[in-house]
Amino acid sequence: MNKKFIQLAKDRNLLYRGGFLPYNPTLLEHARNLRKHATPEERKLWKFLKSLPIRVLRQRPIDHYIVDFYIPAQNTVIEIDGGQHFSEVGKQMDSTRTKTLELYDLKVLRYTNLEIISEFDAVCKLLYSEFALDR
Repeated sequence: MNKKFIQLAKDRNLLYRGGFLPYNPTLLEHARNLRKHATPEERKLWKFLKSLPIRVLRQRPIDHYIVDFYIPAQNTVIEIDGGQHFSEVGKQMDSTRTKTLELYDLKVLRYTNLEIISEFDAVCKLLYSEFALDR
């Protein structure tokens, strides 16, 4: 077990079972609901991500957050940002969220809804490159 994660879980009142990242178990039902009611942009990116030869998890609770996509083998989180993320409050919340996720040695990649809609091929190319995958 990772001692760093054990301490973070204890300090932040999270569940940690080893093998997974610490999480707030009260978020599990909400995460299931988010998977059932994904946005069109999330569904589009999920169709691409699930075809990759690496494990990708959707709407995964990590810490006190639910991330859009989590790639364990790459220690990477992918977030798709809609309009609420561009307000000053939204930007501050995203900054705090990213800093928290980075405590778990995670890299956070952010794409906007507009990028998923209008620049999808470019996003896919970036992800192939990020994950060092052959096409």
